[in-house]
Amino acid sequence: MCEQQQQVMFMEMSKNKGDHRSRRGCMEEGRVRVDMSGMSLDSFPVLSLNLATISNLDLSNNNLESIPESLTARLLNVVALDVRSNQLKFLPNSIGCLSKLKILNVSSNLLRTLPKTIENCKSLEELNANFNQLSVLPDTIGFELINLKKLSVNANKLSFLPQSISHLTSLRVLDARLNCLRFLPEDMENLINLEVLNVSQNFQCLENLPYSLGLLVSLVELDVSYNKITSLPDSIGCLKKLQKLCVEGNPLVSPPMEVFEQSLQAVKEYLSEKMKAGQSPPKKQSWVGKFVKCGTFNGKIGGRPRGERDGFIMISEYRSIEGLASPRYMALLSPRRLFSPRKYLTK
Repeated sequence: MCEQQQQVMFMEMSKNKGDHRSRRGCMEEGRVRVDMSGMSLDSFPVLSLNLATISNLDLSNNNLESIPESLTARLLNVVALDVRSNQLKFLPNSIGCLSKLKILNVSSNLLRTLPKTIENCKSLEELNANFNQLSVLPDTIGFELINLKKLSVNANKLSFLPQSISHLTSLRVLDARLNCLRFLPEDMENLINLEVLNVSQNFQCLENLPYSLGLLVSLVELDVSYNKITSLPDSIGCLKKLQKLCVEGNPLVSPPMEVFEQSLQAVKEYLSEKMKAGQSPPKKQSWVGKFVKCGTFNGKIGGRPRGERDGFIMISEYRSIEGLASPRYMALLSPRRLFSPRKYLTK
């Protein structure tokens, strides 16, 4: 498609700005929303309008291999940028100029890294980088993105998360499943608003969980299934708001299986009692004072009878992940299948 054709195309979109089904630009309360998804674009089109007026830009499901630095720097008022399902191998450094950006979707590309300048997107609330080839995240990402509420980096090649992640105090959802994580940051207690933590299916690389999990006072859902975890930290017994715990596919020894078979409340009580009895390793005893201070542990075993179910727990007999890594099973995890409008996977 030549530049002239692209300009004419966008002029047609502008003329039909009231029709959401047209190809596709609409103006709403002075904000311009531009949708050029699924148009087989190989390069960024030349737009016949002031880029600073665009608030929402959708370039998803195209064939883009790069985004021009100069163009990105002029999207000064963009709030949502969607470039998922392209062929991007890198993001422009000028993305750091997008000071008003709140939602960034770069999933299903070929990204190996994220630019360090992404830390300048101070307003960012949601970052979706699923299904890429990321091996690392910027070291200081957690120090700068103070408004980030959802971080999704599943189906990448991450072996660790940066320590600065523990400073994302506004974070509510952290999804890092389907990576190669060997450990989680030790100091996670600052994630006081985290409600969902998913580190499942890290292909038998993740063997331990940090003791600081017990200080995630807002945690409602924890999924650590299909890893190589043999023991849950006692501090999990202090998670008062926890309603869903998924541990299937791990060679767990503690708590014993008969406790898991009772209820989530039984698991919490078992771990709390173990902590109260001082059976935790000495280096972790110092955490008890923090739990008491946060009100998550008082040295007593309260709560309802063990038989009463107040949460949901998923367990199964442990089996090696090797069988699940076969082409047959990995096909189930492809982006096309996961995001198909007709079929989807649920836990």
